Amino acid sequence: MKYPTRDEEWALHERVLMKMPVANAEVFKCFMPFMMKTLCRKMRCDGEEATDCALKAIFDYLGHPERYDRKQSLLRSYLTRAAKMNVLDSRKSEQKRIEREINYANVVELRARPPNEVMETAVETALALKRIERRNMKPGDLGLLELVLQGESSTLALARPLGLEDLPEAERKRGVKQNRDRVLKLLRRLGKEEDSHDEP
Repeated sequence: MKYPTRDEEWALHERVLMKMPVANAEVFKCFMPFMMKTLCRKMRCDGEEATDCALKAIFDYLGHPERYDRKQSLLRSYLTRAAKMNVLDSRKSEQKRIEREINYANVVELRARPPNEVMETAVETALALKRIERRNMKPGDLGLLELVLQGESSTLALARPLGLEDLPEAERKRGVKQNRDRVLKLLRRLGKEEDSHDEP
């Protein structure tokens, strides 16, 4: 793999500053292979992650070439360092997203109802299930709804009727929440329909 010399890099940078269209293609051709190799070896990126982060570094450079100071480093070093930072930022964002989803799932997880509401819950469940049965609801959704209306708080228990119990915890919680929200939305819609039918 042959890389441009310092003088060739400077000349290429000048062409980028002059907004010469061909220069953009030269930047990709000269530096993309080097950046991909570095990210895969040193940052242990897979091909997709390396490509995304390298492309972002190049596009950022081409959008603001004046930010590069050739006195500070070679252009290939500047771009590779930017790509590495993109990898770190991407991984931090992904980790934060996963943590947010886990925390959210924990916060919204159902809590068991107080003992004095058990009888009321049983009545509500029976009435709701009778309405739902007329809608030919899927067995998994019906099983989930029955547990929800009974005040079941265990994500694992709620996952069983959906067939999600073998998933990793974070995915299981996310799947249960999505299905629970969908089923409860259907139940609310049915409740509104029942109310409208009751009106004179």
